[in-house]
Amino acid sequence: MQNDESKDNSIRVDLVRSWQEEEIVDLYRDAGWWKEDMDASRINDLIRGSFLFAVAIDISTGRAVGMGRVISDGIADAYIQDLVVQGDKRSWGVGKMILNRLLEECRFQKITWIGLIAEPGKEEFYGSQGFAPMPGHVPMLFHEDAKEVRVC
Repeated sequence: MQNDESKDNSIRVDLVRSWQEEEIVDLYRDAGWWKEDMDASRINDLIRGSFLFAVAIDISTGRAVGMGRVISDGIADAYIQDLVVQGDKRSWGVGKMILNRLLEECRFQKITWIGLIAEPGKEEFYGSQGFAPMPGHVPMLFHEDAKEVRVC
């Protein structure tokens, strides 16, 4: 698969179908998204179940220092998900490299509706990459325990 390389060639971004589970878990932990009751052995199922999965690789160590994925039907819509960069690499432009690689492949696949939900404080980053808020839309998350029981 094609890759993007940083200007100094110390980082490259590859699209992958599998990766070392512990490295991906470490990235999820670094982002604060990993729950200890999650099953690390299913990381490669998550990768294969994604439409695209990009890994930013430190060339000197071969280790993942960032990741991002796309969830999509492969035809019309795509969602950027789980874009994270290792803490000590966050000022290196790695997030931009990952995002650009994912967007490039979506456009190559002729997917033009590409959305995401950004964490607070990330608006400037995503805005600089072409994303804008969707007025009149509200991101929502399902919570089983908050579901109302409706009787027909």
